[in-house]
Amino acid sequence: MEKFKFLGLSLLLFGAANAQDAEQAKRAIDAEKYQNAKNNLKSLITSKSDEGKNYFLLGDVYLKQEEQDSAALYFNKGKNAKRDAEYNLIGLAHIDLNNGNTSAAQAKFKEVEDDMRRKDVEQYVYMGRAYINSDKPNYDKAIAILKKALEKDSKNAQAYLSLGDAYVGSEMYNEAYKAYRTAFNLDNSVLRAKLQLGVITKNTRAAFPEAIKEFNNILAIDSKYGPAYRELAETYSLWANTDTSKYNEYIKKALDYYEKYMQLTDYSLNSRMRHADFLVLAKDYKALEAEAKKMQELDKVNPRILRYLSYSAYENGNYEGSLTAMEEFIAKVDPNRLIARDYLYLGLAKLASTVSTDEEGNSIITDQAVFDAAIEDIKKAAEMDIEITNEYNAIGKKLFKQRLYGPASIVFEVATTNPENRNAFYDNFYLAYSIYYDHVNKSEEDRKLNLERLMVADGALTKVIELSPEAQDAFLFKARINQYMQTEEAYVEMAKAYDEYVRIVSAKGADQLSDGERKNLVEAYSNAGAYYAVIEKEKAVEYFTKALELAPEDEYVKNELERLQK
Repeated sequence: MEKFKFLGLSLLLFGAANAQDAEQAKRAIDAEKYQNAKNNLKSLITSKSDEGKNYFLLGDVYLKQEEQDSAALYFNKGKNAKRDAEYNLIGLAHIDLNNGNTSAAQAKFKEVEDDMRRKDVEQYVYMGRAYINSDKPNYDKAIAILKKALEKDSKNAQAYLSLGDAYVGSEMYNEAYKAYRTAFNLDNSVLRAKLQLGVITKNTRAAFPEAIKEFNNILAIDSKYGPAYRELAETYSLWANTDTSKYNEYIKKALDYYEKYMQLTDYSLNSRMRHADFLVLAKDYKALEAEAKKMQELDKVNPRILRYLSYSAYENGNYEGSLTAMEEFIAKVDPNRLIARDYLYLGLAKLASTVSTDEEGNSIITDQAVFDAAIEDIKKAAEMDIEITNEYNAIGKKLFKQRLYGPASIVFEVATTNPENRNAFYDNFYLAYSIYYDHVNKSEEDRKLNLERLMVADGALTKVIELSPEAQDAFLFKARINQYMQTEEAYVEMAKAYDEYVRIVSAKGADQLSDGERKNLVEAYSNAGAYYAVIEKEKAVEYFTKALELAPEDEYVKNELERLQK
């Protein structure tokens, strides 16, 4: 009997010790000290191979680091453990969800649920997280299963934390905010919940000071909580790109905070990759190139490093190197891991490598097939992530300056498909601007086939005028574009647009006009005057008279005025 008592006590002590070790690993995972957590869990597996949850937690870290094969290896080992083996079925179900095999995942979840005891809750939390963190997330399923957890334990802080994540995925931010707040109130050691309150505030893009205050409040509780420094870095980076007048000040703070985050996590390959992702966000491409080379020293086969080499090479002027690295990356990586920015840089590198200049300094395309493929890559990037089109303004302007007006118009047109485009005014204007100059440079025969593009340009200028009713150049180019359409309806629109240009510019007063504006007024008076000569002789005389005041030597204006006054 004494032996049995002693054995029972030993098992109790073992369970408590393992729980403590597992909690330590969980804290490391939450603090994003993944290498630390992996080392801890591997040590636990070696010393306590019968504890299934350790395998699951280790596999889950590998999933976070997008190393699915390694995750599956540990889940499959763990499902045969004597204790808590069912957690590994949740991990394997997560992989099923990643692979789109929903029925297999649900079968595994049901097997776990059927074996759960009355007070078991944590399994539901991890099932919910699997739905949230899957490559193909299902937030509705996550919400439903996390509510089951809360039915069993209404004070489970981790369930509320995960519920908040599911609500964020569903864009139900008010509900998410309440869930995170409840999680932290229930257990103020759950700093991740408080962190997410700041993240929601940060992502409004209008409350950066409030978000920063939230993250600093976390550091007042635990000055070594690394994720808060990462969020501070990302907040200052976003603020820098929103308030460009303080870009240098804020981006320096962002980089400093991220370095602090790195110091508090680790300098493993995965941490360096997170750092590289941030350097892309911060647009520090010199540092990105240095980081990518350090990563190559650590791991010469990981294809993701090629992504950073491509991005940095392009931004640092090595276009051929960028193209080579990106093509190699795409050839090696799982297609499901490709992101919009990969296709954007693939397209940009192709563009740069196929544009040259002739003896007269004009831009020429050296390989039309590659150039066309580049445009398709840039379109594909926008299809994958419409938000990336906010960066297309700079790409289009570069093409425009190279006098590649047709391709520039395509880039701007893709950008204007984004309903939340932050450059809507300029992208629409340059879309029309590019189409106009592309049309002017076409042969007479090709111009006849270009009516559809002129109509796109006209529509873009209508949008510009909606955004800024006094944009004089929008009216000027709208008039020119309609003149080229050469239809009765278009001539009516031409005259209206010239009238508006005249109204806006004339209001400045003759002594305030630039030489360009005087020249454009002569154009407006002359071309609109020619139209009014047919339908409204008095207005035509008025316009030709004003044109002659500005350009007394203009023979066309003189002759038309004489003809109308006979």
